[in-house]
Amino acid sequence: MTIQKTNLRRYSNYFWQYAILIIFVLIIVVPLVIIAFGSLKTRSEYAGFPYQPPDPIRWENYIRILSTDVFWSMLRNSLIVMVGTVVGVVFFSSLAAFIFARNEFRGKNFLFNYLTIGLLFPISVAILPEYILLRQLGWLDTYWAIIIPQIAFGLSLNIVILRGFFRSIPGELQDAAYIDGCTTFDFFWRILLPLAKPAIAAVSVLAMISSWNEVFLPLMVINSESKWTLPLGTMQFKGQYVSDIPLILAFVTLSMVPTLIFYFLAERQIVSGLTAGALKG
Repeated sequence: MTIQKTNLRRYSNYFWQYAILIIFVLIIVVPLVIIAFGSLKTRSEYAGFPYQPPDPIRWENYIRILSTDVFWSMLRNSLIVMVGTVVGVVFFSSLAAFIFARNEFRGKNFLFNYLTIGLLFPISVAILPEYILLRQLGWLDTYWAIIIPQIAFGLSLNIVILRGFFRSIPGELQDAAYIDGCTTFDFFWRILLPLAKPAIAAVSVLAMISSWNEVFLPLMVINSESKWTLPLGTMQFKGQYVSDIPLILAFVTLSMVPTLIFYFLAERQIVSGLTAGALKG
């Protein structure tokens, strides 16, 4: 009888766990499916049957968008901003995390805790001083006006992630590297970074997704249409074609595809990197 109660309790726990997971999956997936279905319809079909699968499938909206130079220009701008942001975030956060993880100096804990305060402030909070500073530097309406603030506001989280992973590397390995003639930078570049590939991948993908989806900062600092990123272009596209909902949904779908590809290609690295950083930090 006791065994039966234990099994019943176990199955009940599994049931509620899977039920909650299914609910969360539906909340995330169903809107994406509706967007994809709507993008494959004409305006009349969408107006009559907005939530049904397209029958037949119509690719005209995608062809119309992909045949214009505007979309490819926005895609190029987003790629430039994303690559610049990722390179800057990985470079500076890995160097800072290495210092905090492998070196001892006065005030280290205070300085690290001070840097983590940046986790509390999103980029939109400081948009006014950012705008003034960028204007004084003459960077408004340039890629730097997006890349530099994104790097600055992305450092706090990524330093925390990388510091936890770097601290997990045995100190004996560093001592052995020094005995073999490695300098501190040689150890960092040739030994530590290759061992930290999961954490580096996690930081890179998080920076990619964050940069790709940023819309408020480009909206404030970019004036030229030729420098619009995809999120900013999506907002402007929606205002221009407000009556053609399927065309807007096709544009939104194309804008989401790169981030989905980034995530699925590096899903394991994100999970392993974040888990290692959390457990070992």
